[in-house]
Amino acid sequence: MFWTSPAASAKAQIVSQPFKRSQLGLFQGKTKQYGNNVPHSKHKTRRTWLPNVQRKRLFSEALNEHVRVKVTTRALKTIKKHNGIDNYVHNMPSKTLGWEGMRIRLMVKSASKNPRSPAGASKEETDAWIAKRAEELKIQSATEARRVEITRIIRDDLPDLTTARKATEQALKALGPSASPGSVLRYLAQQKEQNQNLLGSELYSKFV
Repeated sequence: MFWTSPAASAKAQIVSQPFKRSQLGLFQGKTKQYGNNVPHSKHKTRRTWLPNVQRKRLFSEALNEHVRVKVTTRALKTIKKHNGIDNYVHNMPSKTLGWEGMRIRLMVKSASKNPRSPAGASKEETDAWIAKRAEELKIQSATEARRVEITRIIRDDLPDLTTARKATEQALKALGPSASPGSVLRYLAQQKEQNQNLLGSELYSKFV
């Protein structure tokens, strides 16, 4: 019995997957499928279905250039949903990305720490671009942290009878025990509007 390192065993496990081609692109979990051709005579013939793989040039804001990658139509829809390949490789789990996706993720992370300037720009334009990019990344990270926190709060406090009573008690504590039902409802509506403005209407509607 021979000893094998954990890294080698993990690499062997990836290589031994039934559809190894998915490691060379962004396939979003799509693999080869197996089935039968069934004519009127019912004499079945085995066949396979391959994923719809396209070669695309996707623009990366962090790299400031286009990335050539093999991508399935399913992954392409998800990339558009995440507003770009940078957010896609950042939010997707490593099991879904595969080798190629993890390579792009490392490139994006490295470029985010050391942003690249546009080609052919002067020193003043390069410095202005780097300062602007750093400010955008700072705002983006702060906004994302705030969205994650609000999402966690909403997920933990789904609206039911118990949370409705807690919200009413909180409103009475803020307005006073002699507050009318109308003022309580207006207070709760204001709180809901504030959370909705903070989180965004689309994301807020998913959890409320």
